[in-house]
Amino acid sequence: MKVFISWSGRRSRLVAELMSDWIKCVLQASRPWISTRDIDRGSIWFTEISDQLRDTAVGIVCLTQENKLKPWILFEAGALAKGLSTSRVCTFLIDLMPSDIEDPLAQFNHTLPEKESMWELVRSLNSTLDLAALDERILSQVFDTYWPQFRGKFQEALDQSPNQGPVEPRSDTSILEEILSNTRALTTRVGRLENQTNDGFFFTPASSRVGAQLRNLVTSGAPLEVITEFSQKNGLPLSLVEREIRKFRPDVTILSPDGVPPPAS
Repeated sequence: MKVFISWSGRRSRLVAELMSDWIKCVLQASRPWISTRDIDRGSIWFTEISDQLRDTAVGIVCLTQENKLKPWILFEAGALAKGLSTSRVCTFLIDLMPSDIEDPLAQFNHTLPEKESMWELVRSLNSTLDLAALDERILSQVFDTYWPQFRGKFQEALDQSPNQGPVEPRSDTSILEEILSNTRALTTRVGRLENQTNDGFFFTPASSRVGAQLRNLVTSGAPLEVITEFSQKNGLPLSLVEREIRKFRPDVTILSPDGVPPPAS
């Protein structure tokens, strides 16, 4: 499993190198890969990054106050997001808090240099190893063994790379705009989900095969006995099935196995 680690700036590089070595110790089946060129040389790296992303499973972007808006970081984060699902790209916040991050980086999962947060990162990385993944009990023991090492060397990296100056906090306007944007996006997603559940059946994606089969029975005019037997075999509540079928056949009344109509819902 290849882990693509992106960095920009001295502090970010030191932590990225630490992260690479530490991940390899905790998860020996992993293959951390570090982007090691500056933005000035970035133009020759488009092809290289594309090649590396072909078999990359996870991307980690090491963010600092200094580099969070740098073009190189934004470019590599964008390349990772394009090549991987969003859930497989995370930001490692070296000297930042989640509230300090603006879009597009705010869309990724954030990891903090804290034990609980790092444990969740390691668990996520382990889950991508498939057959090479460690049992969680063993993983926990390995993590606890190497965590003090990470914590100590992380502090050394901070001491060796002082910030270049104070960074202005995000303005209230910027934060409110992000909240508004996220709220609108969430409203849109909820609306789409409502449309999906109102188009004729109540089934979740996990039971979509059963839903499709029932839809075919209903729309093809199958006898109610067949629909009832199918519903019982698949554990579908008859009252809900009846309510959904009536959207296509308003006159339908499904009887329960004992011949009693189902209760109104």
